[in-house]
Amino acid sequence: MTEGVALSWPPVPAAGAGRLAERGVLALTGPDARTFLQGLITNDVRRVAPSHAIYALFLTAQGKFLHEMFVIAHVDAAGEETLLIETEAARAADLLRRLSLYKLRSKVTLADASAQWAVAVAPGAAGNGEPGSAWTVETPDGSAIAYTDPRHPGLGLRLLAPRAAVEVLPDASEAYTRLRLDLGVPDGSRDLVPEKSIPLENGMDHLHAVAFDKGCYMGQELTARTHYRALIRKRLMRVAATAGQSLPPAGTPVVWGDREVGEMRSGLGAHGLALLRIEDVEKPDVALTSGGVPLVVSGPVPAPRP
Repeated sequence: MTEGVALSWPPVPAAGAGRLAERGVLALTGPDARTFLQGLITNDVRRVAPSHAIYALFLTAQGKFLHEMFVIAHVDAAGEETLLIETEAARAADLLRRLSLYKLRSKVTLADASAQWAVAVAPGAAGNGEPGSAWTVETPDGSAIAYTDPRHPGLGLRLLAPRAAVEVLPDASEAYTRLRLDLGVPDGSRDLVPEKSIPLENGMDHLHAVAFDKGCYMGQELTARTHYRALIRKRLMRVAATAGQSLPPAGTPVVWGDREVGEMRSGLGAHGLALLRIEDVEKPDVALTSGGVPLVVSGPVPAPRP
C-alpha cells in the first residue's frame, strides 16, 4: 500500500477538515464489479486499488455528461473487496438506477451505502504528491480511507469514513466551494448540465477524469473524437464580478453587447465559473456582462497546477 501522510482523527484543525453533506456513496460488490464498471465510466478501473483512487464520469451514449464520481477500493477483514463510488447525494439514486440498467447477468450487487459512509475533506493536508494516492486512517468508529484528490493537488485530501466519525467534523461546504472556485474546479451538476454538457469543454481531461488509452465505455466515441480532433469551441472559465458585486445565478446568459457568448455556472459571491465561447473571449475588445454585472475572465479551468 502507498504510504500516506500521518493523519489523526479528527483531522488536525490546520488541515481545514470538514464534512461535505452534499456527497453520497454507492457500493459495488461481486466478482464482476470491476469489469462491469470498466465498461461504463470514462476512467480506467484497473487503476483502482486500496492505495489508489480515481475520478471519473458516467456519460450518455452520445458522450454527454450524466454523473461524476470518485471510485475507491475498500477491502474488509475477510479480504472481500467493495468498490465505493462517491458522488452527488441528491443524484445518487439516479446514478444507482442508471448503473442497474446495465447489470444484466453480471455478478455484481449495487447498493446505496450513504448510511454507512460519509465524505470529508482536508484541503490543508498534503498527500505524497501522487494524484489519487490512498491509505487507511483509523477512527474511533472504524477505518477511513484518505486520498490525495485526483483532480488538483490544491484541493488537498478527501476522506471516505464511517458516518459517525464524519459527523463530529464541522461543515466545510462553503469554504470548500470557495477553494474549488479559486482553483477553477467544476463540481458535478452544479457546473455540467446533465445530458447536455460535453466533458472536454469543462476541463475534465485536465482533471484526470478521462483515460484515453482504455477500452470502450459509454460515450467514448464522441469523447475521443473531441479530444483527437480538437473540437473544442467552448470552455468552462473562471470569472469574477467587478466593483464588489456578486455574480448572478447559474444559467444566467453571459453577453457581449447584444450577443450571447455563454452561460454562468456555479459561483459564490464575486467568484465563479462560466461556459464561454473561446473565439469571443479571446478578442481584445471583449466586454462581458451577466445579469447586468460586468465580468472579468481569468482563464480556462482548471487553474494552473502549483
